[in-house]
Amino acid sequence: MASLLGYLEIILAAAKMASSLGYIEIFLAVFFFFYFRGKKSFKKILLPWNLPMFGMIPYMFWHVHRIHDMCAEVLEKTGGTYHIKGPWFTNMDILGTVDPANVHYIMSSNFGNFPKGPEFKKIFDVLGDGIFNSDLETWKAQRKLARALINHNRFYKFMAKTSWNKVEQGLIPVLEKVAGNDNTYVDMQDVFQRLTFDTTCKMVTGYDPGCLSLDFPDVPFSKAMDDAEEAIFMRHLVPEFILKLLRWLDVGVEKKHRKAREILDSVIGKYIAMKRQELTINKVDDNDNDNDDEGFDLLTSYIKDEESIGLNCEDNFLRDTILNFMIAGRDTTSSALTWFLWLVTTHPEVEQTIREELESVLSEHEYKEKHKLFNSEQLKGLPYLHGAICEALRLYPPVPFQHKEPLVPDTLPSGHKVHPKMKVMFSLYAMGRMKYIWGKDAREFNPRRWLTERGTIKYEPSYKFLAFNAGPRTCLGKEVAFTQMKAVAAAIIYNYNVRVVEDHPVIPNVSVILYMKHGFKVRVTKRWA
Repeated sequence: MASLLGYLEIILAAAKMASSLGYIEIFLAVFFFFYFRGKKSFKKILLPWNLPMFGMIPYMFWHVHRIHDMCAEVLEKTGGTYHIKGPWFTNMDILGTVDPANVHYIMSSNFGNFPKGPEFKKIFDVLGDGIFNSDLETWKAQRKLARALINHNRFYKFMAKTSWNKVEQGLIPVLEKVAGNDNTYVDMQDVFQRLTFDTTCKMVTGYDPGCLSLDFPDVPFSKAMDDAEEAIFMRHLVPEFILKLLRWLDVGVEKKHRKAREILDSVIGKYIAMKRQELTINKVDDNDNDNDDEGFDLLTSYIKDEESIGLNCEDNFLRDTILNFMIAGRDTTSSALTWFLWLVTTHPEVEQTIREELESVLSEHEYKEKHKLFNSEQLKGLPYLHGAICEALRLYPPVPFQHKEPLVPDTLPSGHKVHPKMKVMFSLYAMGRMKYIWGKDAREFNPRRWLTERGTIKYEPSYKFLAFNAGPRTCLGKEVAFTQMKAVAAAIIYNYNVRVVEDHPVIPNVSVILYMKHGFKVRVTKRWA
C-alpha cells in the first residue's frame, strides 16, 4: 500500500506540472522525488540541494510551480545573494541576488561590463533585434529614437486619448453588462489583457483590434504571446543541449515557442503591410497634420521618418520593434493592473482611502456622476493612488526576474565573484519581500510606504524598486504606464464594487511575466443606482 501511495504521489505531482513543463523537466522532478522521498529531513530543508551530476536543477524543477516564493525564501535565508549550481556537464551557474548594492553596481556604476549579452538574445530570440535584446551602439540608437517619439507631446496626447476612449467605449460597457447580473463573474485579468492589447496596438500600429468588446472574441496573438513567454521561462532552467533536442524533435516547450512565433510574425506582418499601403495611398503631408494627434502611432513615425532618423526601417526591423513595444505595453501594464486590483479589493481600508482621494478632486456637479472618468489633470494629483500602484508593483512586479552576464570577470559589492559564463539573476519578486530592504512589514500591502510626512509621493531609488528597471536601461514608458493604470484604476474603483469570487485561487504563474495562474475571477456591482 505504501508503495502504491508513493507512485500515486509521483503521478499527481507530474500531472500538476504537466501543463507548464515538458517531459524532460518532469523526468528530473520525478528523479528528485525518488532520491529524497525516503529522507526524513525532506520537508525541513530550506536551501537547494547540490546533487551529484545534476547540481541544483532538480530542486528547482520540483519547486517550479512556486519558483518565485522559493527564490524569496532562499535569498532571505542567505542574506540576499546565493549561488545556484547547474549540472556539471552544462554551463548553467547562476548567481541570484537582491542586494541593492549589487543591483546598483550592475545596472548603473559598472553598466558597461553587464550587457544583455548573446545568451540573453538566444533565450529571447523571439524579440529579434528589438530594443530589449540590443546592446552597445545599436541599443543606443534605438533608445534615443524611442525616447524622442514616446516623450513627444503629440504622442502623449494620442496615448491619453486612446486610453480614455478604451475605458469609456470598451471597459465600462463590459463592466456594466457584468454588474447587471448577480450570477455572472468576469476574469479581470483577461479584461485587462484585452484592454492593454487594444490600447498598445493602437499606440504602436495605429490599429485597434477591438479585443475588449462584449462578445470577448478569440485573440490568437495574445495567446501566442503567453505561450512564447512560458517557453522563454523554461529556457532559463533547461540545459541548452536538451533545448536543441526538443527543437530538433519539435516537441515540448520548443514546439510551443515555434508555433507562437509563427502567429506573432503573421499578425505583425499584416499590420506593417496595412500601414505601408495606407501611407502610400494617403501620401500624408506632415505640414498639413501638425495639429492632428491621430496618426501619431509609432509605426507611422518609423516608416515616414526613416531617412531622418538614420535607421533602416525594413520589415524585419519594424517587426522586432513592434513586438518589443507590444510586450512592454500589453503584458506589463495588464499584469500590474491585475495584482493592483486584487490587492485593493482585498484591503477595504485602502479601497476607501482611494475613493476619498478621488472624490477630493471632483467638482460639486461631478460628484456621484454616472460612469465618471477622470482626466489626466485630475489623475496627476493623487499621491495615495500613486503609492498604491507602486506598492502593488513592489510586491508583484510584472517582470519578476531578469538576468545579466559580465563581459569580463568581476567582483560584486557583496564580495561574490562572477565570470562571463555565469548568469547574474535579479529576483524582483523576492526583492520586494526582503525585510532588510523594506522593513519588518515588507510582505504587507501598505500604500503609505510611498508617502512622505507631508503626504507627497516619496522617492525610492531604482536599485531598490526595480519595477521600471534602473540605470541607462530605465523604462522609457514609465509615465505612459502610470497614466494608463491610474485612468483604469480610478474608473473601476470609483464606479464599481469588485469582489473576488469565493474560493478562487490567486497564485502567480510560471512565466517571464507575472500573471495569476488561474486568472482573476470577480463579481462586479455598481456603486451608484
